Amino acid sequence: MTIFFAVLFSVSTLVLVAGLGLKIAQYARTPAPLKIPTTPAPLTRPGVALRLGREALLFESLFRGNKPLWLFAMIFHLGLAVVLIRHARYFEAHVGPLVALVQPLAMPAGLAMVAGLALLLARRFLIERVRYVTGPSDLLMLALLLAIGVSGLAMKGMVHTDIVAVKAFFTGLMGFELRPLPADPLLGLHLLLVCGLMIVFPFSKLLHAPGLFFSPTRNQTDTPREMRHLAPWAAKLEEKG
Repeated sequence: MTIFFAVLFSVSTLVLVAGLGLKIAQYARTPAPLKIPTTPAPLTRPGVALRLGREALLFESLFRGNKPLWLFAMIFHLGLAVVLIRHARYFEAHVGPLVALVQPLAMPAGLAMVAGLALLLARRFLIERVRYVTGPSDLLMLALLLAIGVSGLAMKGMVHTDIVAVKAFFTGLMGFELRPLPADPLLGLHLLLVCGLMIVFPFSKLLHAPGLFFSPTRNQTDTPREMRHLAPWAAKLEEKG
């Protein structure tokens, strides 16, 4: 089990990092020939940065467009953020102040994450117009995330595992040293699901996370009257012509 998960996590991390890097490079190279910011839009680059920050942290446009969906998404993402920060302790030799700060919120955050996912999944079935545009990949991603959350909560509240040994395994793995992983079936399932998520992440709709920053409707200034907009490739063609 130790060797299996050591290899699996190494491969999963490689796929995640390389896949995300390639996708972000692809997004960065994709031309944006049209000036299409969603108005009202900022007139300056600092204003655009502020707008992107509000979108990334507060889901501003979603709040304006669909408040129930915004609430479900916020419940899930806030819970997920706390859970991810807390899980950093498994990769740190000494627990940092941020991890120590969120430590008491472990169970509430896990419950919030699972509740938010359950609401988002229920919405896919209960609202007809949403059900019509829902594909298998949408359901699969939500189900995978929900299974990760439920298995993690089960280890926290029902079937306790040796977290000291788990931390030793991951800190050892970071130093290219094999340390035994507890032979806990629920832990194995949880880690297997996490590895599955890491592998599919760069090829799934979950890429909306980095993709937001490359959306021309969000990252452009609203200055079509002040200056002519040309994509870099179009500018080069114009220079040659």
